[in-house]
Amino acid sequence: MTTLSWIEGDMVSYESTAATEDEIIASAQIVEKIMDRVTPGWRNAVDVTRPGLWREHRAAAVRALAEIKSGALVAEQLGDNAPTLTAAAMHPWVWDGARSLWQSGHYGEAVRAASTKINAELQNKIGRRDVSEKDLILQAFSDEAPVPGRPRLRLPDEDGGSTAKSLRRGIRMLGEGCFAALRNPVSHDPIVDVEEVIALERLATLSLLARWIDEAEVQRA
Repeated sequence: MTTLSWIEGDMVSYESTAATEDEIIASAQIVEKIMDRVTPGWRNAVDVTRPGLWREHRAAAVRALAEIKSGALVAEQLGDNAPTLTAAAMHPWVWDGARSLWQSGHYGEAVRAASTKINAELQNKIGRRDVSEKDLILQAFSDEAPVPGRPRLRLPDEDGGSTAKSLRRGIRMLGEGCFAALRNPVSHDPIVDVEEVIALERLATLSLLARWIDEAEVQRA
């Protein structure tokens, strides 16, 4: 981010930055986005309420740089080199809804926000705001033909056979489960948060639902 210079005199010693405040702020705009991706929890360890003090940011940047340089090697040596999943790689509806809360460490609220975003996108797609999120997903992927005021969603290349019906039933069940088991508990008890890894699993589930909704085509009567 910037180099810290240690200046000593007879009566005073203090730290100063090698760059100007404006230059540091401009660099921070880019570096913080990199750290959000590489070390997502860095903001929890930095006192962002103390303006003009960049020591903590520099330490966080050094950690992020080390992760970039050797993270893959460390993971290979210490683990089974299993595939990794990041929230930023999920469907845009999910990450757009969850990003700010996730980056500030509010993982349960991030899951709730992502589910709210999915419901809003589903409402916009079929033009309905008159039913609950559970009823909306059930009606959108219903096997019944569309009727006035109740359009349906169909995945591309559906042939109307048993496989297509089975897939629609699975999407209905997944959608109902997401809103009942992932969104509602956090909405009713927002004080109780969840661990990061559990929240990531929940975002992945929501991402799958979002992708099916996004790919589906609207059929109207």
